Amino acid sequence: MYAFTDLAIATYCPRKLYYTWADGDRTPPEAVTAIRNLAFRYEELLEPTTDLSSVPIAVTPTQYRSNLGSAKARLDRWSELVDPADVRAYLAGKDTNGIAHKCLANPPAPVIISAGEPPKEGVWKPQSVRATAAAKALAWERQAPVEWMYVEYPAYGIIRKLRVTTRRKAAYRSAFRAVESLDGPPPRIKNKSRCQPCDYRETCGITTRSLRSRLSL
Repeated sequence: MYAFTDLAIATYCPRKLYYTWADGDRTPPEAVTAIRNLAFRYEELLEPTTDLSSVPIAVTPTQYRSNLGSAKARLDRWSELVDPADVRAYLAGKDTNGIAHKCLANPPAPVIISAGEPPKEGVWKPQSVRATAAAKALAWERQAPVEWMYVEYPAYGIIRKLRVTTRRKAAYRSAFRAVESLDGPPPRIKNKSRCQPCDYRETCGITTRSLRSRLSL
């Protein structure tokens, strides 16, 4: 069984997943944890008396509160997103497992929190795949359909609501096949802009033994 994050990383770059597995350390950096924690403080952060200069937001305080205020007005499940039924929930599906940072109860919907910057519209494909994996696992656990999911970008005060579509399911299946077939380092991706923020850019390309031979020790 593979982790939600495995599928997300493979969507971004299968070669990065190979090095992540070889590394073995999946602990998020403290800076990432600090940003994710903002997603549990939205009502507090909206208060004019809260000093936003002391929290890790990526836009001005005025823009941040504007973004959050828009989300509050737009999203019909705002109260559940602020006070979810379950937090940091471990979900075990048929083929994948992992953590949903929040789970809404009725109807069930998972929430994935990203520490990064959102695109202008929608969400990045790796986060869509990760959220879809969480939605499928939640549906498997509850034996109930899961039609919606959320991705939050708390450093920007942005929340995106996504439908679990046929296209997103197809992207999930493609990522799953990529993870399932991973042994040695896959070919380098052509989009070199993805290499710059990668933690493994300095070691990418160094010859190593196959992953299966490493795991067989």
